[in-house]
Amino acid sequence: MQANDVRVLKSAALPTLVVGVLAVVLAFLLAGGKGALGATIGTLLVAVFFSISVVAVSYASRISPQMMAAAAMVSYLVKVVVIMVTLVTFRDTSAWDTKAFAWTVVACTIVWTAFEVRAFIKTKMLYVDPDAKVPGHGDS
Repeated sequence: MQANDVRVLKSAALPTLVVGVLAVVLAFLLAGGKGALGATIGTLLVAVFFSISVVAVSYASRISPQMMAAAAMVSYLVKVVVIMVTLVTFRDTSAWDTKAFAWTVVACTIVWTAFEVRAFIKTKMLYVDPDAKVPGHGDS
């Protein structure tokens, strides 16, 4: 991973984990142990899925900009589908509080996305290759 990608990952993961811990405490106070378990699973789900996505896009960016865009789109689609399937699959579970789980997933997703966008905005990356050769404008 490049240094910028590590910065983006940290910038999004740390606030998300803080919100996740707050969600666990709040869920515990409102719904007891099952609420805390649901919030913990929701926080872990978001943290793992979104971290995998950042790593995949980072790896693809070393191959080509087109691969990076494709990896970003595919990883986003996979995340959305798997989270939806998880929510539908476990909607009637009694092992944990499903409302605490769902609200934690929503809150952590919003926080992760917001801080990831913030990190990308603050990252100073060149979007033009200064060493690129323009055909027809060479030393001749």
